[in-house]
Amino acid sequence: MQLETIRIELSEHVAVLRLNRPEKMNAMNLTMWHDIRRAFEWVDQTPEARVAILQGEGKIFTAGIDLQMMGGLQSHIQSECDGRTRESLRRFILDLQDTLTSLERCRKPVLAAIHGACIGGGIDLVTCADMRYASQEAYFTIKEIDIGMTADVGTLQRLPKLIGEGMARELAYTGRHFDAQEAKQIGLVNRVFETREQLESGVLAIAKAIAAKSPISIRGTKEMITYARDHTVADSLNYMATWNAAMLQSKDLPEALTAAQQKRAPQFLD
Repeated sequence: MQLETIRIELSEHVAVLRLNRPEKMNAMNLTMWHDIRRAFEWVDQTPEARVAILQGEGKIFTAGIDLQMMGGLQSHIQSECDGRTRESLRRFILDLQDTLTSLERCRKPVLAAIHGACIGGGIDLVTCADMRYASQEAYFTIKEIDIGMTADVGTLQRLPKLIGEGMARELAYTGRHFDAQEAKQIGLVNRVFETREQLESGVLAIAKAIAAKSPISIRGTKEMITYARDHTVADSLNYMATWNAAMLQSKDLPEALTAAQQKRAPQFLD
């Protein structure tokens, strides 16, 4: 699958998705928003793709929402009726939110590999990933506050659940830069790699390790963790029992047990 603003490669069950507007610092224009959703729908629907890596071409991961898109928003939503204009704006925001939620809807794990900078909408994007990794020189900022708006496509809803409410408030209120080491310290990223090259090779190694596991079990694990984040323990345990009542008796379980006994790598269906 080829898209205008995202480059996709699939090898050894790992799909690598690269934000591909390097001349614009991978600023997220309307085409990229649409392409992100298409890309992750493709990952979800492609059996051979067991894991996805999201990274950026060029000097930085992303500069966030394209300000030219923001500047042209009024003409996109304008109506002679003020109520309809506001309704159009609401629907536009909901559509952007849905684009990022496509990373969570994707049944396959998504690993974000962040280098250079992750600004504004970029944080909205990576907080939807299953895991985040960064190179040493990377930095982050919730930039929306500095352009006079409240971040509206996911950062304020997802970030507190990753790093805690107090720190999320500080970063959202101040818009200050924080570097990769602080991102790791507060729990936004799992690991910091010294260079971009080590970041990409290290994340690829993690993705390949995940891809070697039972695909249906990995998909179930993602479903359960995401569900538990937003539900009670009792509800989550009930859903877990229902899920395994339906999914446990796959061919992957006997294959994993047999492979362990025979001291070989298991071979799973996609």
